[in-house]
Amino acid sequence: MRVVVILGPTGVGKSAVAVELALRIGGEVISADSRAFFRGLDIVADKPSVQVRERVPHHLIDIIEITGSYDAMAFREDVSRLVPEITERGRVPIIAGGGTLYLGAILRGIFTGPSADPEFRARLHARPLSELYAELERVDPAAAARIHPNDRLRIVRALEVYAATGRPISALQQEAEPLPFDFTVFGLRMEREQHRGAITARVDRMLGEGLIDEVRRLRERGLTPRHQAYRTIGVRETFAYLNGELSYDELRARIVRNTWSLARRQLAWFRRDHGVKWIDVTGKSATMVAETISTEMEKDEEGSQRSPDQGA
Repeated sequence: MRVVVILGPTGVGKSAVAVELALRIGGEVISADSRAFFRGLDIVADKPSVQVRERVPHHLIDIIEITGSYDAMAFREDVSRLVPEITERGRVPIIAGGGTLYLGAILRGIFTGPSADPEFRARLHARPLSELYAELERVDPAAAARIHPNDRLRIVRALEVYAATGRPISALQQEAEPLPFDFTVFGLRMEREQHRGAITARVDRMLGEGLIDEVRRLRERGLTPRHQAYRTIGVRETFAYLNGELSYDELRARIVRNTWSLARRQLAWFRRDHGVKWIDVTGKSATMVAETISTEMEKDEEGSQRSPDQGA
């Protein structure tokens, strides 16, 4: 089954391109945005509007309560179910997003690790992050090289796996297998200054649309720092603003800075995958990029149908 994947760092326009491509080739979009899964993170996650979702079917958006959780294994299982369903309808599955953990689960594979140990995790969360990262560097240097020193969630999980199995998570991940689909992977990237400008403009738009009020409502609904959705960029910073710890200008600057840092980490992760066909989207509309992707897909299709004796 052929599956199109549109990936790239935050702020390059993946969602808009996926919609335009879906309209062009008859597709349905499966979201790989790690925060679009949660109900209530509409502005913060910059979800496609209701009107857009009426034009093009979207999957895995608003499937988890704001205080719930969703992991890479669940995403892999959902994609395994959705791809055949979409294909049977005569449509093309288009997976779009920048969630590296979730995309890795389908493109690189995921191992069935030990279940979470709440007591063990609580002990780790009580320790300084720098101390945990130093321990990870000692027991699993390969994982430490891939995990950002501030990514407490993945550091804790790697240490948890090592404690439960006696083996590094990096070694176990190498034994994993990707999903058995014919993935065609396109990566979107943008010139550095335009990318930074696009991120800043998006943050300004989100603040103008009511990001602060959205987070205030979510806090009233029970969202706390212990929940997965709290780790969304824009949520943590707004909590600090609502607590009087940041001014409005500091809130804006911090969201922009943290979003840009995330984009750089995502791009570094994606660049390790040599199967990605990169497209420079600098100065291009979503329609133009979708046209480029559909043209590349047609070339690939023609190439696959050409018999060996016809030459290259």
